[in-house]
Amino acid sequence: MSSFFNNTSPPSLTFFLTGVPGLEAAHAWISIPFCCLYITALSGNGMILFVIITEPSLHEPMYYFLSMLSSTDMGLCISTLFTVLGVFWFNVREISFNVCLTQMFFNHLFTVMESSVLLAMAFDRFVAISNPLRYATILTNSRIIQIGVAIVTRGTIILIPLVLLLKCLSFCRTHVLHHSYCFHPDVMKLSCSDTKVNSALGLTAVISTAGVDSIFIILSYILIISSILSIASPKERKKAFSTCISHVTAVAIFYIPLISLSFVHRFGKRAPPYVPTLVANVYLLIPPAMNPIVYSIKTKQIRKAILKVFHCKGEWI
Repeated sequence: MSSFFNNTSPPSLTFFLTGVPGLEAAHAWISIPFCCLYITALSGNGMILFVIITEPSLHEPMYYFLSMLSSTDMGLCISTLFTVLGVFWFNVREISFNVCLTQMFFNHLFTVMESSVLLAMAFDRFVAISNPLRYATILTNSRIIQIGVAIVTRGTIILIPLVLLLKCLSFCRTHVLHHSYCFHPDVMKLSCSDTKVNSALGLTAVISTAGVDSIFIILSYILIISSILSIASPKERKKAFSTCISHVTAVAIFYIPLISLSFVHRFGKRAPPYVPTLVANVYLLIPPAMNPIVYSIKTKQIRKAILKVFHCKGEWI
């Protein structure tokens, strides 16, 4: 009888999410920084989107790509908001198999999309610096829309097989996940079926998205640096470098937590149980919270547009 209950078919399966192992008594306090990060990410990216939509001077390729980045950041936050805060505030840990897969799909989709958008932004900087006279003719509105559609399509095509393969597995081990949201490697490890295909496909998905994107981003910046060094005027070189600082920072903020999470899952078996959870939440929340701050500080046009919004509100009050 016990084996019958342990070998659960996916439709009737329920997983149990985890907060921070060993620190359950402090969940109410731990939720405060998490809540602050969610508020910062949603309000900051919402403000970036608002000023880009409403300010005509920001209707340029660079800011269209920035609006895509803000949209993916908001999607990433919303996809995990309810389960993360539900665990920390109300100790709501149960999540059905289908809801878990849906959350996992969107969580990974927005991650893949963010990687793709960062690559598109690297291409944007390359064109703007190496061929400024043809910038507007290369990155037309229709081409930017095509890039946006390609980014969504790419992520969807890559992730649908991962989700469908998980539905074919049976789960006979503990149903306790190690995070406060559903994460593909975490769910896959709970299966008692052969997961070699799932594991191989998951690794292929990571390499073909973040792996390939990071290589092309590095190549883009090699070409960008080469173009900048060919500029005769030191002042113009400095100006060209300054236009890339925000994007380079956004790339670092995205890839460092992602790589750290991968290392923790593969090589951190002896680490305290709360380490993977904290790293996973850093990977989840730091990029969406930091990106609007970085672009607001480093990009003069965005900063002016935000100040203009607050100035107009001040006049109405």
